[in-house]
Amino acid sequence: MTIAPDDARRDSRQYQVMREFVQAMDDTLPGKFEITKEGIVHDMMSPAKPHELTTLRVRRRLEKVLPEELVAHTGTPDMEEAAEGIMRHPDVMVIAEADMEGEGSFDPRTLIAAIEVVSRSNPDNDWVGKMRDYPLLGIPVYAIFDPRTGAGAVLSDIHPTPDGPRYATRKDFVYGEGVTIGEWTISTEQLPRYP
Repeated sequence: MTIAPDDARRDSRQYQVMREFVQAMDDTLPGKFEITKEGIVHDMMSPAKPHELTTLRVRRRLEKVLPEELVAHTGTPDMEEAAEGIMRHPDVMVIAEADMEGEGSFDPRTLIAAIEVVSRSNPDNDWVGKMRDYPLLGIPVYAIFDPRTGAGAVLSDIHPTPDGPRYATRKDFVYGEGVTIGEWTISTEQLPRYP
């Protein structure tokens, strides 16, 4: 579900009000809140077991191939670009451990890759909204794993378009194949599917 302000162009005060609302609701309502260019997105369903197991397996597989200074992070905080009015929370973030130091949200421009496992209840958030927001935030690689179809895509090579920055390269994969995220290839064997 998306809750959008009346005017698609928001000022910083509108963004701050949305941010305060999201923070207040995070521990009150189930699901996950994010702020996009369109407004607040609330994925009302708690993640299903296949979603969480996919996230865990992707994180562990990446950790085996990443250099020591990089991590596949699945926790908090969010990543935020207040100037763009966007606060997102990828399922897995490839980031340098040094860039995790300090307080507040992560700077999205420090991410090496963002990885999402498609939600059964709101797939457009991953396939449409984040495909629009992540290049705008400067995230060089965006990987999507979709347990609904047993397939996914890796997007890269940000380029300008009349509608804003977009990914120029898309490499589709099916579960069972190796998938390359940035410089690292991992297996997609035994990733669960939604029933």
